Amino acid sequence: MFKKLAIIFVAVFGVLLAVPTLAPSLAPYFPSWIQPISLGLDLKGGAQLLLEVDTDTMFREKGMQLYDEVRSAMVDRDKGVIRFSNLRNNDGMVSLVVRDETEISDAKGRLKRVLGDSVDISSDKKTIYVAYTEKAKTEMVQDALARSIEIVRRRIDALGTKEPSIQSQGGKYILIQLPGVDNPERIKELIGQTAKMTFHLVNEDITQEQLNSGHAPKGTEFLPFIMESPSQVIPVYSRIEVSGESLKDSQADFDQNRMPVVTTTFDATGARKFAKLTTDHVNERFAIVLDGKVLSAPVIREPIPGGRGQISGGFTLQEAKDLAVLLRSGALPAPLQVIEERTVGAGLGADTIAAGKIASLAGMIFIMIFMIFCYRAFGVIASFVLIINLAMIIGISAVLGATLTLPGIAGIVLTLGMAVDANILPFERIRDEIREGSTPLRAVEAGFHRSMKAVMDGNLTNLICSLVLFQFGAGPIRGFAVTLSVGVLTTLFTCVSLSKVIIDWYMNGKNKKIGYVKNK
Repeated sequence: MFKKLAIIFVAVFGVLLAVPTLAPSLAPYFPSWIQPISLGLDLKGGAQLLLEVDTDTMFREKGMQLYDEVRSAMVDRDKGVIRFSNLRNNDGMVSLVVRDETEISDAKGRLKRVLGDSVDISSDKKTIYVAYTEKAKTEMVQDALARSIEIVRRRIDALGTKEPSIQSQGGKYILIQLPGVDNPERIKELIGQTAKMTFHLVNEDITQEQLNSGHAPKGTEFLPFIMESPSQVIPVYSRIEVSGESLKDSQADFDQNRMPVVTTTFDATGARKFAKLTTDHVNERFAIVLDGKVLSAPVIREPIPGGRGQISGGFTLQEAKDLAVLLRSGALPAPLQVIEERTVGAGLGADTIAAGKIASLAGMIFIMIFMIFCYRAFGVIASFVLIINLAMIIGISAVLGATLTLPGIAGIVLTLGMAVDANILPFERIRDEIREGSTPLRAVEAGFHRSMKAVMDGNLTNLICSLVLFQFGAGPIRGFAVTLSVGVLTTLFTCVSLSKVIIDWYMNGKNKKIGYVKNK
């Protein structure tokens, strides 16, 4: 008796989970973890973006870093300077000529110790070649993709966008689905910015003639100053004094004149570097550079030891908030390019939902008519259980945080069709048992018991297939796999356990005639 009550309780609880979805007006009366199922892009409408990680730009930057690391390793004053010349970076291949042939072995050994197994080191006479291995390049792309997804997620979450779907696709692509977003332009702008912030000293020795010529001397860059006209540039030293990677937090705020600014807070390492910068260069200017553009170039009036700074740039309040989001979420490891954009209107999504409802109801009605026609009273029980099954699929999917998409609806309809098998097999087995001379009660017990293996085999096979689809699929395929997986589990529960309990109550311990069975 306890087992039967537990089965009924689980069934009732599963139906209650679906109430907020089936009757949204009742959702406020349910706990926060029992809420309507989230609708996907194709049902709710919204925007879809396909981004590509710009690996070419990333590898160029990695090549520059490798160039600096090779030079630093060769001029290490603690271990001795190895004399070299013609240090070059050719598409990620760094080469140099060692002046003393006897030092080639020492140079290669030092480079190997400093750079590790991520590089291949070869030599031709006095020339040494250093390049990243293919394995290291593959790991760089995978790391850049994973970090980009996390950063994009933080940026979108900070904007308050609900239920975004962000996932990798095809090795170097990111698929973003934003249900309910009609205008993705602002999100595109935030996502597309690399948000790489650095602090540089301003080179005050540059003359106006040099600025006008546009040719910066070695170690200096002419960067556009966004507060001024597009032609205005600021000469900054190429050396990075403080990197944005040391940034711990950033918030939009107002200065003393009630102008929007962005406040920054550095971690311990960044605070130490920032304090040294502002202490050693009082009354000098330093530039705050974001993605190759100077945001601000203030004069250091006094040392700033606390690790807190302020960025002003003639921002509006919204621009200050957006910049704070970018800096707080971190810099992208590589630029992202939007290669595909698609917008789905809410009207089209409503039409899809209506079509999905019609398809589900039509499927259920035809299945119920078939079951009642073939199995009479047992068919009525099976139809009732089928309704319970549908409600449980919706309710459990909602609690699991699954997003319902059009393929997900297809998965539900397919599950309902397959659920018929879990009822037909026991019912047909019951028919066979009675024909062989068993009483109705014994036939029911034997029918469910002896058909269990076939029911389990068929549903477990479907479950394995759906799990494979979920693991290796993406986007709509995953939505289909989720509803199919949940449907298999609820089918096993409702069409086997719950159906058996209701039939036992219907039989009430008596050998009632089973209407769909005809004796020979």
